[in-house]
Amino acid sequence: MPKTFTDLTRHALNGPSMGTRWSALFHMPGDFKTVEVHAAMADAVAEVDRQMSIWKLESDLNRLNAAASGEWVALPEHLMKVLGIGLAIGEASGGAFDIGMGDAVAAWGFGVAEADETAIKVARLARRNPAYDMLELDPANQRARKHADMRLDLNGIAKGYGVDRLAETASQHGIEAGLFAIDGELRALGKQPDGRGWAIAVEKPDLHERAAHSIIELTDSAVATSGDYRHWVDVGGRRLSHTMDPRLGMPLKEPPASATVIAGDCTSADAWATAMMVLGKRQGLELAGKLGLSVLFLCYDRQGEEPTPGPPGW
Repeated sequence: MPKTFTDLTRHALNGPSMGTRWSALFHMPGDFKTVEVHAAMADAVAEVDRQMSIWKLESDLNRLNAAASGEWVALPEHLMKVLGIGLAIGEASGGAFDIGMGDAVAAWGFGVAEADETAIKVARLARRNPAYDMLELDPANQRARKHADMRLDLNGIAKGYGVDRLAETASQHGIEAGLFAIDGELRALGKQPDGRGWAIAVEKPDLHERAAHSIIELTDSAVATSGDYRHWVDVGGRRLSHTMDPRLGMPLKEPPASATVIAGDCTSADAWATAMMVLGKRQGLELAGKLGLSVLFLCYDRQGEEPTPGPPGW
């Protein structure tokens, strides 16, 4: 006889990862043991962090960053997968999403060190080619090589992949429905026990408080939001977004307040949310329409800095 939702127990797991916390919410029978799945989820996101962090000097990503141009570097499976997705979305977005912006990210103080004026000038004057043209992947042999001196950064995609790994780990332990998250990236499996989707708040872009702008329901899909109101630097009294403009090697000048993307997987949602911030409302919605992406922009009224919704993308 199948279990009803009254036979199920709510389980909420969480732990530290990638400078923030991961979480998992699901319902299983009361005798379900969470110790094993909690450890497996923690290991899954820790593996992503070990491979893709710019903060860990020994990470596989930093090994690739340290390699000379033209040198093949053997890489683990998960990193190869994320690099491939990142390059594909980079090309599909016309370079709006670019994993080769690590030098600019570091120069402007969004990496392991504070902003550096000399490095900023170098980053802004650098002649840039998109990462999808400068990084070659060899999936058959699990290796990659750069064709130019470049510094890769996966901060715009790695958390989303970590969320997908949480969901995959849950499925491997017999969990068919749940909500999994790292920071503002979330993925839903199935529905809640009462048959409803998983309610997700789209945050109102506000520097001073956390409040919901709107609520969406997810079922077997993922959502990610990128915005300029949580991570930014103050330069000459001006707030600058942590999202880099690949064309200029500097933070976006007048980005939307936020861009929220729904996709089938969180890796793609995470990367596309960053791309949409770079493209802006008009170009972003035009491309989203062509690709069938669900996107919601919140845009500033620049006089009062109050967010207003862009045309609905879903």
